[in-house]
Amino acid sequence: MNYLFGISAVATSIFLNSPIFGLISGIVFVTIFRKPNIIISKSIGTYMLQTGIVILGFTISSSTALDLTSSFFIHISFYVIVIFVIGLLLARVLKINISLGILISSGTAICGATAIAAVSNIIKATPKDILISLGIIFFFNALAIIFLPLIGKHLEMTAYDFGAFAALAIHDTSSVIGAAMTFGDDALNSAVTLKLLRTLWLIPLVIAMGIYYGDKDTKLSLPLFVVFFAIAVFIGSLVNFQYEIIYIFNTLSKALIIGALFCIGAQFNMQTTEIINFKNLLYSLSLWIIALITSFLLIYIY
Repeated sequence: MNYLFGISAVATSIFLNSPIFGLISGIVFVTIFRKPNIIISKSIGTYMLQTGIVILGFTISSSTALDLTSSFFIHISFYVIVIFVIGLLLARVLKINISLGILISSGTAICGATAIAAVSNIIKATPKDILISLGIIFFFNALAIIFLPLIGKHLEMTAYDFGAFAALAIHDTSSVIGAAMTFGDDALNSAVTLKLLRTLWLIPLVIAMGIYYGDKDTKLSLPLFVVFFAIAVFIGSLVNFQYEIIYIFNTLSKALIIGALFCIGAQFNMQTTEIINFKNLLYSLSLWIIALITSFLLIYIY
């Protein structure tokens, strides 16, 4: 029964081309079947998402990717540094546990759950702080997929601008892509390229945390799928695929991304949300609102 429900939900999401439906159906799935991790592990969603991103790279020209990264490098750098620092200061003002403050600040400034996982070992975060930060980030990601496209349409953003806005304002790569997909291919291409550029800030963050906390075992590595994405962009520009091939790449990429969102939704844990108190939620929400406003201003300053 669980297999049938899961396959039907994913197939329907792909047919509707709806990342929102994919995420929500994943949450419904875990709510009904309680322990779907036996069937759907978090790694499945991660691999599907990363594969979808790499395939999407074949449809993006290298000149477009270079133009985007060069144009927004300063904007993204400013955003990451400012949001991270504000997050730490806000945590001090609200008397939030410093470990939790670093986790939430890292996730909001750079790349959500990935940043939290990378930093948590270095700062020796407690399991409770990790669960709280991941739960909050998951909740905000779900809100972002649903409401940010509505905000973008209300403000009459172009697809290009919304892709850049999503790449800055949303925590996890999966949710950035999910929100951007509702705005079309132009939004999706700019969102993926800029979000991966933002993800690279994980490297200096890990180095800085390792030095500050005296962690000599800090491991520094470039996310492998980012490298594959860059290679795919180069190959796509070199080969100059015909429209029919690009259409296939786009279709396959979106199917994998929507399937990944279902898997990510299936990681929802009600017990995690129960340990999130009002002060932690207020802190995280305040920081995200600041991030949203900063993202919007940076896009229009550009």
